[in-house]
Amino acid sequence: MGPLRAEVLANEWLPPVAIGRRHEVGEVVRRLDPPVPRASPPWIVGVAGPSGSGTSVVARRAAREVADRLRASSGESTPRFLALRVADLRGTHGVASALLQRLDEGFDGRGFPVVEVLAGFLRRIRREARPTVMVLDDVQVGGPDLVPLIRALGDPDRFLPEGEAGLPAVWTIVAGTPESLGLIHAAVFRRFAFGPFVELEPYDERALTAIIADRAARALGRPAPDALVGRAVARALAEGGGARRAFDVLRRELLRDSPVGLERPFRARDSLGVTVEPRVVRAIGVASHGVAAPLGEVRRLEADLARAQGRRPLPTTTLWRRIVRLERAGYVRREIRTGGSGGTRSMVRVLTPIDEWVTIPHPRETPPAGEPWDGRPRGMGPSDPELPVRLGWEAVPPDDGAD
Repeated sequence: MGPLRAEVLANEWLPPVAIGRRHEVGEVVRRLDPPVPRASPPWIVGVAGPSGSGTSVVARRAAREVADRLRASSGESTPRFLALRVADLRGTHGVASALLQRLDEGFDGRGFPVVEVLAGFLRRIRREARPTVMVLDDVQVGGPDLVPLIRALGDPDRFLPEGEAGLPAVWTIVAGTPESLGLIHAAVFRRFAFGPFVELEPYDERALTAIIADRAARALGRPAPDALVGRAVARALAEGGGARRAFDVLRRELLRDSPVGLERPFRARDSLGVTVEPRVVRAIGVASHGVAAPLGEVRRLEADLARAQGRRPLPTTTLWRRIVRLERAGYVRREIRTGGSGGTRSMVRVLTPIDEWVTIPHPRETPPAGEPWDGRPRGMGPSDPELPVRLGWEAVPPDDGAD
């Protein structure tokens, strides 16, 4: 049952056809009205629906179609496409910094007020003079506040240098729960139109079955067994969560005996993945917040995670080798900055969103604490129940010995 193309099981993977949502995709494109909208800017459309109803697929599929129409009409190079899953970012500052980093890889938002980061983002768009299609995805109540960004798109002249006005065409799709989009609408509707939204209902059983069967067949390279599809659909309908829950079940079914780890989504790469301990990926993610982190902080978090699993922390040189592997894959970049007790400080900068990394658990894990290392897999030792709370992410899943 091992999948031939595990990358299609990722939440981020975009299917070529939005099964059951073609009308909604067409409606989003119609409202954005490319390549020359009749309405005045900003050109923003909201896609609202419960989790697992296809808001991400509709938003990204519509954005791709807008970009395709721009290319067909102008014959120029590919328009800029920006897509962010904002639920993974920290506040308005995190969203603005992530957007600017997509335009300027070397940008580090720490120490800059959010207003300056927004100004830098809009000025960079104006300077490059390229049409831009942007998706702000997975918007939730309690997540980053997008109102400052939406207002900046609606009135960009406030952020541009004196004597400059207006932006090249920017189309924006905001996708999330109805409650979260409703809060944005309430904050901006007096200044410019943000609604009504393109609203999605939960998938019915027929549509959900077609979606899961298609995704499983693409992953396996052959038609998926009916029993496999039926189990995923039944669990999703019984437990809620729609397509997202069904994909979770499908991934676990297909990857149970696969050498590819379950902890991160998958993305097509030149190789099957980078061999690295999953806790190293977690440590980089927590320490960097998706941007950059001191090596010392990564080392400290990796040690905490190792002890929580009853294992010895990786030696510093071994941890450095893992980071070198990730750098060769294009996921991170090592940097040396001034500062620190020795006059320099080693940093790890994240270049590719961590949820898109393809990693394979390292076959030779460090030994359980207090035991000799003989190269054989070990079970998970006693864990620290307080560790996940201190680090601010979900509890560490049980270790099956192949960490």
